[in-house]
Amino acid sequence: MATTPFRKTLISMDKSTARRGPRWRNWILGVSVVAGGAITIAAGDNYFEISKNLEIFTELYKELNIYYVDDTRPGQLMKTGIDAMLSSLDPYTQYIPESDMEDYRFMTTGQYGGIGALIKRKGETVVVSEPYENYPAQKAGIWAGDVIVEVDGRKITAMETDEVSKLLKGQAGSTVKVITSRNGVLTTHSLVREEIKIPDVPYKGMIDSANGVGYLKLNSFTQTAGQEVRNAVKELKDQGAKKIVLDLRGNGGGLLREAVNIVNLFVPKNQLVVETKGRIAEWDKTYKTLSEPLDAEIPLVVLVDRGSASASEIVSGALQDLDRAVIVGERTFGKGLVQQTRDLYYNSKLKVTVAKYYIPSGRCIQKLDYAHRDSSGKAIEVKEDAIAEFKTRNGRPVFDGRGILPDVAVEDPELAKVVGGLYSEDLFFDFATRYRLDHPEIPSAEQFTVTDDMYKAFVDYVKDKEFSYDTETMEALKALEEKAKRERYYDHAKVQLEALRKELTPDRTEELRMFRSDIEEVLRNELVSRYYFQTGRAKASMGTDPVIRRAIELLNSNEYGTVLAGAPGRK
Repeated sequence: MATTPFRKTLISMDKSTARRGPRWRNWILGVSVVAGGAITIAAGDNYFEISKNLEIFTELYKELNIYYVDDTRPGQLMKTGIDAMLSSLDPYTQYIPESDMEDYRFMTTGQYGGIGALIKRKGETVVVSEPYENYPAQKAGIWAGDVIVEVDGRKITAMETDEVSKLLKGQAGSTVKVITSRNGVLTTHSLVREEIKIPDVPYKGMIDSANGVGYLKLNSFTQTAGQEVRNAVKELKDQGAKKIVLDLRGNGGGLLREAVNIVNLFVPKNQLVVETKGRIAEWDKTYKTLSEPLDAEIPLVVLVDRGSASASEIVSGALQDLDRAVIVGERTFGKGLVQQTRDLYYNSKLKVTVAKYYIPSGRCIQKLDYAHRDSSGKAIEVKEDAIAEFKTRNGRPVFDGRGILPDVAVEDPELAKVVGGLYSEDLFFDFATRYRLDHPEIPSAEQFTVTDDMYKAFVDYVKDKEFSYDTETMEALKALEEKAKRERYYDHAKVQLEALRKELTPDRTEELRMFRSDIEEVLRNELVSRYYFQTGRAKASMGTDPVIRRAIELLNSNEYGTVLAGAPGRK
């Protein structure tokens, strides 16, 4: 028997690794809830096996570093070994070295000391991609598209973005000297770093004032999420909101306790929200609502998509199981795992999966089984015949093993492939940078539209630029050609295949005309963000969002009550 004290522990709901193609309306963030105490781990028959393999590993590592022909870079070699070992488990069990501790702090709190701006590499330069509203960079007049030339006297031309980011970050109250270039003109900024807190609720507002529908976007579950949502709901009610839309799309997770706090805003005291169950009994915990709700009656719609994971699934799943809200959108990611973070030596940490969570109906929505993998090493999905049916409080059927299935399905359609080609080459970004130089102001975010002249200017701007993209049809043709080569039919059909390729190759000019509405949506959001920042970007997307439109329609009809009373569930 071996006992190991935990010095300081965190239970975390790690952010989803889910990614899709370009989804322009969504933001993602992740992770954790404080716990305490000591855990006793029974090593049992594994004790000798663990001890033996530790000795083998130590000896192997020593021999490699002494005798290998080239410099092994011991620190990097060890991290590679650790990462490879952990990758055989699940993607949420991770080693966090001391060098990544600032990023870890940002993930858990949403805070860091800096100038408040996103940066990215463009060719040989590093540019500001988006300043945060009301933080040092924006208040100093730094724009998206400005090139960063120097930071505290150090030229950053050859640096990667993470190196530049570290130079810009620092203790709140300290000063950093930044030289930027805009249209060839150099400007020196002396910026006082601030404690940057990325808001959990980046936008809230009335989306249908006539019918009293308020909307709030929850971007993350850091330590302030519950309070921010509470304040947002209060503010919306003061503005006349009698119905609420809570948007969790693209929200990859965060603090478990904050998920419980948010459910508690709409659910009475002492209601079960989530249970965690692990291999070790000490991780079996029950989380209930602890206080009286802010409003247990206000009609509520929760928006989800494939990027909604972890804590987002606790909120949407608990509200669904308790028949407290109608869930609208797409099936969620399906992450039902809980992580515990343990301190290691030299200021490093191990984040390890310790439990699964179960929402009020008793279901676990975990989709992938990391204990079983296919021939390529990928974790397999929970088998269809293993999926069980559960019941909501009103008796509606819901299912485990596949994330949260919405009560009302609405697919937010993918944008045309040409949009991806334009976006990947930063052509929306570059056009907006140039447009901002030539136009000191535009109408409000709600009123701004892309005019015919503006769209023509964009088309003229991109027509001689390099950008490429493949349609699904072209991808299918490539696969056909590969099969034809393997089966030795290619030479026989080469002329016909080349003629087909010519016919199917996208005509850029035609596609820029055909998919104008898709292109306009992204262009409008990019242009609006140059003048009105994150708030403006959110406002600009409202009118064209089919999921929000469906939510408003649902809340303004008898369908809302009908769904909660017993709409049929679906696998």
